[in-house]
Order: sequence, then C-alpha cells, then structure tokens
Amino acid sequence: MTQTKLIAIGIVALLAIVTMLSAFYSVDEREKVIVVRFGQILRHDDMPGLHIKTPFIDDARYFDSRILTMDADPQPFLTREKKYVIVDSFVKWRVLDARQYYLTVGGQETEARRRLEQVVNSGLRDEFGKRDVQSVISTERGKIMQVLTEYADREARRFGIHVLDVRLQRVDLPDEVSQSVFQRMKAERSRIANELRAQGEEAAEKIRANAERQREVLLADAYRQAERIRGEGDGRATTVYAESFGRYPEFFAYYRSLNAYKESFKNKDDIMIVDPSSDFFKYMKKPAR
Repeated sequence: MTQTKLIAIGIVALLAIVTMLSAFYSVDEREKVIVVRFGQILRHDDMPGLHIKTPFIDDARYFDSRILTMDADPQPFLTREKKYVIVDSFVKWRVLDARQYYLTVGGQETEARRRLEQVVNSGLRDEFGKRDVQSVISTERGKIMQVLTEYADREARRFGIHVLDVRLQRVDLPDEVSQSVFQRMKAERSRIANELRAQGEEAAEKIRANAERQREVLLADAYRQAERIRGEGDGRATTVYAESFGRYPEFFAYYRSLNAYKESFKNKDDIMIVDPSSDFFKYMKKPAR
C-alpha cells in the first residue's frame, strides 16, 4: 500500500470521525438544547441523553437551565409621598422554554438579565408608588415581594424565563434623608428623656419635701414628748425634793450650799470676793452643823 493510499484512508477516516461527532449531540440534565438549521429551529427541549442531528448542517445550541441569580444594583424609587428610597434586590430565575428564550433574547444570558431587570424595576416602581415609606420599609415588604414575584414571572414568560423569587435585600432612605431622620429621632428621644428627667426631678422634690415635712413633724412630736416627760420628771423631782427637804430643812440648806460651792469653784481661775463671816461659808467653818 502506497503512502498516497494511506493518506487518503486517513483523511477518509478522519472525515468519518468528524461526521460522526457532528451527527451526535448530548443533552445534560442541567441544560436545555435547541437544534437550529439555517436559523430555523428544528427541535427544542430534548430529553437528557444522546441525540442525532444532520452533521455540518444542524447546530445544537446549549442553555443553562439551572436556577440563576440576578443581583441588581441598588436603585432609587419614589414612594406615595414622593420620597426616594434605595432598594437593593435580587431575582432567582431559570430558562423554562428554550425555543422562546432563543427567539426573544437570542439565547444570550446578558440580554435575558437586562430584560428581566427592566421587568423587575417596572414592578418595583409600581408597587413602591402605591405605598408610603413606613409600609415599604417594614410592614408590607413580604407582600411586595410576593406581588413582584408573581408579576415578574408573568412578564418573563414572554422570554421563556421562569422567575422563582424576587427578594428585597435592603430598603433604605438616601443618606441625606437618613441623616435628617436620625437627627429628628435623636431630638425626639432627647425631648422624651428631658421630659422624663423633669418628671423624675419633680417626683424627687415631692418625696424630699414630704420626707422633710415628716422629719419636722417627728422631731416636733419627739421634742414635745421629751419636754412633757422632762416636765413630769422635774415635777416629780420637785415633789420629792420638797417632801424630803420639808422633813429635813437643815439637810436641804446643807445640800444647797454644797451645790453652790461646786458651781462656784468649778474652775481653777475662778475668783470670789466674799465676806468670810457671811453665811456662804458657814458649812466650811463649822461642817459639824
């Protein structure tokens, strides 16, 4: 066998292999495939497995059918009160109809994302325009996401896309508005704090005044009772002294003199000028008396 025949056989074998490879295509469970001939769709949504097509004429186009995520950039939207809020959202979607997907967006994922973003932004604009800031930030976020999912899925079916979920990650006020709201909240909290502080001071003053009044009443009552008891004691002492001294007048005189001596000579520097013959010293001169 000559070298020319070997080359010809090799070329034929290579063409046969290339033709066989071009005649078969496989479909993965994670993909959707359409078969196109001169721009016309012959088949779409084949079951997973190995399939046959006309070699060199038919072309198999593959699309990812797994769940994809479109994370949109934060966008401003107007609420019912004509106030802007910044919305950060994302969408879970996948290719549902490969034929429609190819016809409408050319099978290009970037184009599909652009169309889907337009649909979601339109739904966000409509839903936020119906509600006030309080609703979109807190009370009705769940309802908004449910309505947006249904709306976006309904509109995206025109592109062969199934929208599984639309989620609002964050709904915030613009920075300048946030600062204004923060300052207003701060002022309101300060006002409430000052009011509570004033109420506390007023209550404290009332408690202190009441305590002071009760203290004065208790002291006055205690002083009154002490004076009464002291008066009763002095009265009884006077009575006892009177009875005792009435029976022993000489002892009473002697006792009074001793007390006078004690009070007169209490300090070392005390000086008295008294006539020695006066009655003041009689018990010193004659203690036996």
